[in-house]
Parts: sequence; structure tokens; C-alpha cells
Amino acid sequence: MRRSVLVFLVINLLVIAFLVRSVFTLITLLTETGDADAITRGEIPALDSPLIETRPQLIPKIIHQTYINETIPEKWLEPVQQCRDMHKDYEFKLWTDDSSREFIVTEYPWFIETYDKYPFPIQRADAIRYFVLAHFGGTYIDLDDGCARRLDPLNSYPAWLHRTDPTGISNDAMASTPHHPFFLYVIESLSSYNRNWGLPYITVMYTTGPLFLSVLWKNYMSSGKNVGDGKGGGRVRILTNDDYHQKPWSFFNTFVGSSWHGDDARFIFWMGDNWLLLTAMGFLAAGVVAVISWWLWTRIVAMGHRKQYGMKPRWWKGSPRWNRKLDLENSRYD
Repeated sequence: MRRSVLVFLVINLLVIAFLVRSVFTLITLLTETGDADAITRGEIPALDSPLIETRPQLIPKIIHQTYINETIPEKWLEPVQQCRDMHKDYEFKLWTDDSSREFIVTEYPWFIETYDKYPFPIQRADAIRYFVLAHFGGTYIDLDDGCARRLDPLNSYPAWLHRTDPTGISNDAMASTPHHPFFLYVIESLSSYNRNWGLPYITVMYTTGPLFLSVLWKNYMSSGKNVGDGKGGGRVRILTNDDYHQKPWSFFNTFVGSSWHGDDARFIFWMGDNWLLLTAMGFLAAGVVAVISWWLWTRIVAMGHRKQYGMKPRWWKGSPRWNRKLDLENSRYD
């Protein structure tokens, strides 16, 4: 009995350890704030401060955006025009489906097979933004993000991402110098993360979207490469939510977007709103699985004991029906 219980516990502990290891980065993301790399308010000059002109400009003055073709929908014309009007000295690159694929074929042919096999167009739209930042540098901005102020103060860092709720970072606005080690790491990881997770929303989020980027960001921070703020530095700075939008000093305005979200996304959002209930249900389900596993394990051990010794084990306290069956089997040896 003691040996069988020990084996049962060891097996369960190994399974639990495997599951925890598989989602360890996701678990640690829940408590990751990015405060150590946050761009503080004291670092960013005020809107009309003369200090803006004295800051080094490491990130090229290029703004990248993506869409199916060159005809931007009317609902996003305002945010796009906000950025163009405010950054007349910047180069604007609109990456269409055709120009994006041509760029991958020309510059990164090793990725074209993965790129073409993505089941959702948004995955290709996600991927191209990482490649153009790694290649050209500059700032990527979603079409539904308008500009509330010039981006020059943010060009003083080798790279930056912005925090999102409830955890992690987003990929709707981000920037880097050319060949920044973080974005090189991102594009090199895309192929290995490409798998189908059943639900479209989860598949997109964890193969190319914000969850994918958040996991790589977490890994990058512990790699030893997240250092150096000057030219050639590898550090990735974090733009806080207040500096991102909805404050008088924020850099961006947000408009209606997320057109690719479907029913599964609404289900995921519902899960986020009811996490306490789902946590309780998870513990209950784990308890049920543990009880069933123990029930099956005791029967497997009992059957093995019967075959080896021709009798039920002393500790066996199965149901009357199982006991009668074992007694009949054991009587053959009397």
C-alpha cells in the first residue's frame, strides 16, 4: 500500500511539475510590471520644453503602418492624418499585403513558408511589423492609434514597448533602432511559436500577437541582453499606460479597432472578467480529477496484485461488486 501510494504521488507531482514548467513564463507575467525598465515621467520633457531638441535621436524618424492595400478605411483616416500632420519630417511607410510579402521574399526568404501558411491575415500583419522594425528601425503604429504629441522624446531610447492591461505588453505601438537584439530575437522566434491552439483568438495572440511578444519580452529580460540605453544598447524601455494614452501628456490617441476579434475573443474577455469564479472551478475540477485518478490507480494496483498473487491485497476496500468478482477469481486457487 505504501509503495503504491508513493508511486501515485510521484506520478502526480511529475505531471504537475511538467504543467507548471510549460506555463511558468505565463504565470510570472501576471506579476511582471516592467517597472525596472519603465520610462519615468521625469525622463520625458514637457510638450514645449527646449530639452526635446537636446536629446539624442537613436530611433530613425520612420513611422510604419500596415493594411490590406493602400485604401485606408474612413474610420482610421483621422488617426493616420494626426500622425502625418504632426510628423512632417518623418518618413511614412504603409505596408500592404503585397509589399509585405515582397519584402519577406527579398530580405527574409527563410521565413516565407511560415508567413504564407499563417491561417489568419492578422498574423501576417503582426509578423511584418516585427520584421520592418528589426530591419529599418523606426516606430510602428496601428492605424487606430492617433498621435497626441510628437514622438521625438521617445526616439532617445534604443527600443520601447508599452504596457497593457491586465498584464504584459502590446504590439500596437512600439519602436526600435535597426537590428536591435530584442526584435532580432522576436523574428527568429516566430517560426517556433507557430502552432494552432484551437481558438482563433488564442492562436493569434500566442503565435504573433501581444501574448507572444510579452512572453519573449519576459524571456529577453532574463537573458542578460536587456542592458544599455545609448547607441547600440540592447535595453527595451517600457512606456506606461498614462504616457501611452488618455492623459494630457500622453503620446497617443486611441480609436476604434480590433476588427479581427471574434466570438472566441469575447469568450476570453468574459473569462478575464470572471477569473475568480473560474479559479474556484479549476480547483474543483482538479480535485475531481485527483479523486478519479486515485480510484483508477487503486483498481489497477488491485488487478496487478490479483494476477501476481491470486488474491486481492490486504488494503483493498473496493465496492461489494468488485470484492465478489475478486473472491470468485481467487477461489480458483483454493
